[in-house]
Amino acid sequence: MSVESSAARKPRRSAAGKAGTTGSGTGTAGDATGATGTKRTTRSTARKSTEPDLVQLLTPEGKRVKNAEYDAYVAGITPEQLRGLYRDMVLTRRFDAEATALQRQGELGLWASLLGQEAAQIGSGRALRHDDYVFPTYREHGVAWCRDVDPTNLLGMFRGVNNGGWDPNGNNFHLYTIVIGSQTLHATGYAMGVAKDGADSAVIAYFGDGASSQGDVAESFTFSAVYNAPVVFFCQNNQWAISEPTEKQTRVPLYQRAQGYGFPGVRVDGNDVLACLAVTKWALERARSGEGPTLVEAFTYRMGAHTTSDDPSRYRGDEERLAWEAKDPILRLRRYLEASNHADEGFFTELETESEALGKRVREAVRAMPDPDHFAIFENVYADGHALVDEERAQFAAYQASFADAEGGH
Repeated sequence: MSVESSAARKPRRSAAGKAGTTGSGTGTAGDATGATGTKRTTRSTARKSTEPDLVQLLTPEGKRVKNAEYDAYVAGITPEQLRGLYRDMVLTRRFDAEATALQRQGELGLWASLLGQEAAQIGSGRALRHDDYVFPTYREHGVAWCRDVDPTNLLGMFRGVNNGGWDPNGNNFHLYTIVIGSQTLHATGYAMGVAKDGADSAVIAYFGDGASSQGDVAESFTFSAVYNAPVVFFCQNNQWAISEPTEKQTRVPLYQRAQGYGFPGVRVDGNDVLACLAVTKWALERARSGEGPTLVEAFTYRMGAHTTSDDPSRYRGDEERLAWEAKDPILRLRRYLEASNHADEGFFTELETESEALGKRVREAVRAMPDPDHFAIFENVYADGHALVDEERAQFAAYQASFADAEGGH
């Protein structure tokens, strides 16, 4: 593996560098579970509490709050950059909504919505340098946007016409990973290579709360800690692993799992784009300076279904969604922009026009794509063919033909 860089990596220190905070920047990663009597925040109590311990720079009402540890990482942000973050979130949400509609219209086979998670993805995505490398799951549409991956390229896989429509090395953004948690191993191995090459860059791996229970993630934590790899593990805790709530997977907040592996973890308000930007910048700088891995838990919420094949009404109530709608990441930043006089009505109107143009472009691009080859799945399974595959192909062909017969009967 070769990672080009003009700057050599600094000598690597022990992973016991600056510890991640548990809340508003006042403690270390061990405070929540230490023997000092500090309150433990379990997953069940976190669900009941409206204010879990986390790093927050913007309240749901759009008010800026100070944070001694993380303010420095967004101190130089300009009104133009703030408007840029807002634009990123709005356009990402618009693209996501269009993709969901296209799936409902039969144009896509499946879609995994990011609705509600825009701040976590845009904030962390904009914290990256161009030479950092990203390993996503299948829901990081906002991060893809930040890496300049054309949104229409994301849709070919979900239409079944390709296995990913972009060059990973062109944007330092790996192909979407469907196998839950496996990308953390890829990220760890890549980060170990980055360290051996002496490159001044970092790696980030995205995964969800459900993936945090996978053995691949545990192995990634072990290897990254032992080898002091420059990797940030970014867990979007959207509260539900399909139909399973997080309290069915852990007795402590997810970020505290990092303690057992010897590196810091921090929980951030995943609906606060400024906090996600600041915390991810800190974690990436920590990785680049040779201090090893960090676990960031972005505490957010999946507003929609797990995928378009899921029905969330079967396992969660409307009141939970309504409570999280009040914490909407886009509305939160808009309130701040308006209160700070950083954006006028003309900006929002122009953005709405741009949003509609994006939706139109996505619709036209998808409908111009070829129909997927229904029988491609049977090709290249065995080099010399196989009787069972032939039988399955014949059964599928008969199944497909039954639709044509039904239509002809009408």
